[in-house]
Amino acid sequence: MKPYILEKIVDTDKLQRKIARWRLKNQRIVFTNGCFDLVHAGHIEYLLEARALGDRLVIGVNADASVSRLKGAHRPIKDEQTRLLVLASFQFTDAVLLFEEDTPQHLIEIVRPDVLVKGGDWKEEQIVGSAFVRSYGGEVKSLPFLAGHSTSALEQKILAANRAHE
Repeated sequence: MKPYILEKIVDTDKLQRKIARWRLKNQRIVFTNGCFDLVHAGHIEYLLEARALGDRLVIGVNADASVSRLKGAHRPIKDEQTRLLVLASFQFTDAVLLFEEDTPQHLIEIVRPDVLVKGGDWKEEQIVGSAFVRSYGGEVKSLPFLAGHSTSALEQKILAANRAHE
């Protein structure tokens, strides 16, 4: 495994050190979060757009237990270490880390991003952490989805294919 990829997978202590270095350089930090269970073209487009809003992209990833609580016992499909590795492998990712809670509120308070981003299914006022980010002058953005791409639709397609082969 390439060390530069693994260096992007951090805990909160390492993240805080990275953020301190980025802030010294006046770099704009963008934060987003999600399960990222089956990464597809919609995720990639969304993450590219998020990264374009700043100099650094930090991605919070729901831990396996959190995904199960939010999506059901059948999820996640990919384990948390695999999901972290996939996201860290992208050139546009600067840091990626797990959070155990059902929302990233605590992580957002640690990061204090200049821009908080979520996908188009979230209205800006519904985005967890939006009030906090706006309280210090940060921006909150809801980015549009790439039509025809969703993890749920992909999961249903896989299940339908499995039923057809039974």
